[in-house]
Amino acid sequence: MGECHCIKYTVNQYNFSKKMNLNDVQLMRLNTNADSRGKLTAIEGNNDVSFEIRRIFYISDVTEGVARGGHAHRETDQFAVAVSGTVRIVVSDGTDSRQVILDDPSTGLLLPRMTWTSLTDFSQGAVCLVLASTHYDRSLSIRDWDSYLEARKLPKIAEFTGGPILYK
Repeated sequence: MGECHCIKYTVNQYNFSKKMNLNDVQLMRLNTNADSRGKLTAIEGNNDVSFEIRRIFYISDVTEGVARGGHAHRETDQFAVAVSGTVRIVVSDGTDSRQVILDDPSTGLLLPRMTWTSLTDFSQGAVCLVLASTHYDRSLSIRDWDSYLEARKLPKIAEFTGGPILYK
């Protein structure tokens, strides 16, 4: 993995109630212990991620060329880790968008609430683990771009197309 400019937030350092922008999407290194037996990476809520973990899910066996996500959560903060393989995550705040390549299980991506997120380009056998701050409630997600812009009080002047690679 190339050089990354990781910022590690600790408990209560990140204010999730403020209005989100792309600078809030952070690539973060996880504490990994390695020895002759292999590597162990642990993630603790309110310690390694700045929220209490209420839900854990993973995405796997994604059909080639298919994107996952394509929505934003009104109240859910998330943290994504490619525990196996590679996944591209495209994020937007409604005015700008960026792409992040996750390919190292000791690095994760903090996705604050109201981040438009699309996961693409899963390598064969890729598994993306996601930690969430809330239990799942579909009614609290925004599933189309125009509704997202409206919720963010932004003009409908552009389509969501992705953006430059932020980290690789």
